[in-house]
Amino acid sequence: MTGSAPISVLLADDQAMIRSGLRLLLDDEPDISVVAEASDGVEAVELARRLRPDVCLVDIRMPRLDGIEVTRALAGPGVSNPFRVVVVTTFDTDEYVYGALRGGAVGFILKDAGPALLAEAVRAANIGDALVSPSITLRLLRHLADTHITPTANEPTPPLSERETEVVRAIARGRTNREIAAELFISLSTVKSHVSGIQTKLRARNRVQIAAWAWETGTVKTKGCHVTR
Repeated sequence: MTGSAPISVLLADDQAMIRSGLRLLLDDEPDISVVAEASDGVEAVELARRLRPDVCLVDIRMPRLDGIEVTRALAGPGVSNPFRVVVVTTFDTDEYVYGALRGGAVGFILKDAGPALLAEAVRAANIGDALVSPSITLRLLRHLADTHITPTANEPTPPLSERETEVVRAIARGRTNREIAAELFISLSTVKSHVSGIQTKLRARNRVQIAAWAWETGTVKTKGCHVTR
């Protein structure tokens, strides 16, 4: 990233070995820099508010405040200037995924997902995108739809254009902006413009809420869906 400051990251995990491993992986990326580490939830919130990192990587199970509580404190609905929080955990359970994303997280990554996906999640969060480990993406989105956490689904919304509907369906199937551009034969900047317009129309805070809206309203169906990465 010539000429650009690296993406600043806060790591929050109660295990020093895990923090060290994540730091090594992320600091190896030329466009990412770990600026602080927290060993518990209270320290994570304090450091984040003081340092204002671009992205916070937060573990689910931590002393004093767990990852869900940290996420709510930093990115919840009542936060006027929310942080970009990505939850990193070994625990792939609906309760944790649902709690993290409802709390305002823009990503949910399993610790065994690998360094490439971890870095991709940081980059996605930094530009306002949401990334969830592919192994749980579709199950997660169906779960979010079933639990009706998207208020926009039951409220009148401005009609989506045909192209916007195609983009929504692609997002609901776990596609990245680059994959959507390739599938629809449009430029990456055009995809980003459509996503921004869709968020405004649906009053959605991020891509996960767009996807959940699509599942809940029947804009996309379960049959035939798959995730590619």
